[in-house]
Amino acid sequence: MNLKIAIVDDNSFLIHAIKEKLSFFEDITVKHTALNGSDLLGKLEDNHNVDLILMDIEMPVLNGIETTQIVKQKYPQIKIIMLTAFDNDENIFNAIKAGADGYLLKEINPKDLYEGIVETLNGGAAMNPSIALKTLKLLRNPLSIENEKDKEDISLSKREIEVLEQLSTGLSYTVIAENLFLSPSTVRKHIENIYKKLQVHSKIEAVQKAKRHNII
Repeated sequence: MNLKIAIVDDNSFLIHAIKEKLSFFEDITVKHTALNGSDLLGKLEDNHNVDLILMDIEMPVLNGIETTQIVKQKYPQIKIIMLTAFDNDENIFNAIKAGADGYLLKEINPKDLYEGIVETLNGGAAMNPSIALKTLKLLRNPLSIENEKDKEDISLSKREIEVLEQLSTGLSYTVIAENLFLSPSTVRKHIENIYKKLQVHSKIEAVQKAKRHNII
């Protein structure tokens, strides 16, 4: 089994570091290295016999998300793992929408990187645990992405957030009180404060607004 890999990163030192991590594994050949997306696309036009691309996100000329979209349109058989220093929500969401097959952080150790590549080529998805967790949250609440930019500063206390989470599942005040070891009147007081802070007048509005603003 010979796995042909391309590495795309605008930092040649990092390309070297990734090559070094992969050098432990005899069945991996680094076929192309590129400093940005457009550089990669040129190399794929000459030779697209590549199994998988390790793709940086933040790059000049053509970033990793735009490049992923183009590669997936032209060469849908090539798998792409985003290899990035940051696990920010917007990047994850956009990379997945663009067709990325996996998402790993650059500080990954050689063994995990290798296993991630093999897993992805076998039809799985390589995902760093912190990213997997964020992805689940995004799937539960895709609106949070679009509202990231116009987020008002709403600061609820830890206890208020707990009450609101319970409220969002449709539980009654008395059940919430039991779950959180509070008295029903304390729960009612928390809910009043939540309404005031969120500037809403009903449970449904409170829950919707809290979800929009990624509070719950």
